[in-house]
Amino acid sequence: FFSASTALPVAQHVAGRKFRRILLKFHSTFIRFSSLVHGSSMKIKAISRVEEEHTRECKADLLKVQRNLDPTLRPLQRAKEYKRALNAVKLDRLFAKPFLGAMEGHCDGVVSLAKSPTHLSVVLSGAADGEIRLWDVSSRHSLRVLRGHAGAVRGLSVTYDGRRCISCGDDGTVRVWLMPSPALGEMFSSGGSVIPRQHALLVCDAKTGGAMRDVDCHWGKETFATAGDAVELWNEGRTEPAAKFSWGVDTVLSVRFNPIEPDVFASCGSDRSIALYDVRTQTPIRKLVMQNKSTKLSWNPMEAFNFTVANEDTNLYSFDMRKLTIATCVHKDFVSAVLDVDYSPTGREFVAGSYDRTVRIFDYSGGHSRDVYHLKRMQRVFCTRFSMDGTYVISGSDDMNVRVWKAEAGSQLGTLLPREKRTKQYRDALKNRFKHMPEIKRIARHQHVPKAIHKAQKLRRKMEGAVRKKKANRVEHGAANASLEEYRPARKERIISEVE
Repeated sequence: FFSASTALPVAQHVAGRKFRRILLKFHSTFIRFSSLVHGSSMKIKAISRVEEEHTRECKADLLKVQRNLDPTLRPLQRAKEYKRALNAVKLDRLFAKPFLGAMEGHCDGVVSLAKSPTHLSVVLSGAADGEIRLWDVSSRHSLRVLRGHAGAVRGLSVTYDGRRCISCGDDGTVRVWLMPSPALGEMFSSGGSVIPRQHALLVCDAKTGGAMRDVDCHWGKETFATAGDAVELWNEGRTEPAAKFSWGVDTVLSVRFNPIEPDVFASCGSDRSIALYDVRTQTPIRKLVMQNKSTKLSWNPMEAFNFTVANEDTNLYSFDMRKLTIATCVHKDFVSAVLDVDYSPTGREFVAGSYDRTVRIFDYSGGHSRDVYHLKRMQRVFCTRFSMDGTYVISGSDDMNVRVWKAEAGSQLGTLLPREKRTKQYRDALKNRFKHMPEIKRIARHQHVPKAIHKAQKLRRKMEGAVRKKKANRVEHGAANASLEEYRPARKERIISEVE
């Protein structure tokens, strides 16, 4: 044991030895460095920075960011991006709440819809009791009630300048209405006040007799076409049709003008035909006959030759008008007849409504739906429309409601900050980059559907499997060329003939 008197000298002696050792190391290092400096040239790398290169002239200039993109410095970069893409897809499904609200007021099922080409928030809806309502989508209020039809309003269309709308119905009349300009107080009223009513400017009786099924306005002239016992062309200021087109069909179900080549229009007939017409020559161009009846038709607003038809065999078919013998794409997923179809203004996707009480959104070249929308109280969907900015989807159903949905189920509405926009773009780029990965593909394609539709899809797959098995048996036990007759491409299978 050390006493207090002997402990202090021992500690000083040990500390002195350590200090002398450190001093000797420093001295030897200094001598070695000085010999290198004086004996030979030595290159020293120093961090330098020019202030002018990193100073912005104004606030709008971008800041210079130094980045080294060498992949060896970030060996786990792809794994990180994959994880971010997976989280982005999961968040999209987690926050997918597409339903925005319902516009109530009709006393019967909504069977027709129309959107204004000049006003984003204006939508017209026609009901089975003959009532037409003008809606402000932003406030979800009814601005006007247009009365005059004695039967269901089957067709609605707004003129290219947005000043008038045309309607037709089961009563066999065509009515021209003036599109009202509501005051600011009407658009943002809290409800409870009496909705103004309005009467038609012009009433035209169909000369072919019978009910009218559809109407569509020309994209550049004061002309519109109606579908009934035949296709009739009308001028807005006259009560007599200017021309009549008929090609061996009992009833024309739908008519649509081409938005890019507006003098060409197409129609769907009850004889399972799809016909193309030219206004300039007032003659039919060609006709396609399918196995099942087509209910509605919509042109792609960005591709002049392409259009999509909704068919009663639960599918939608996209065609190129230059070659109608084969469909460009078959869009599946519905389990009942498809009743309406409408393209987005971008031409990259379209929305369709079906008798099975669902609304589905498809990519223009996708065989299966990107999203499916449904509610417990929503009944058969008779009509669907995309908004003119491609942000919303509007549907009318048999339960007397007009519903508004998001076009992107998980999108954030409202004004986004620049940082939020950049984050969204980055996430979308990651999802697009890793969309082929099995886990991301599975999450992105997963859709919740009602139990009845799930059972119908299961039964349909079973029936299709039985048909394939029966074809395989015919080929195995049939003639040598039996495979050519049995196995036809799905894009040709439902097409019977083309007539010119």
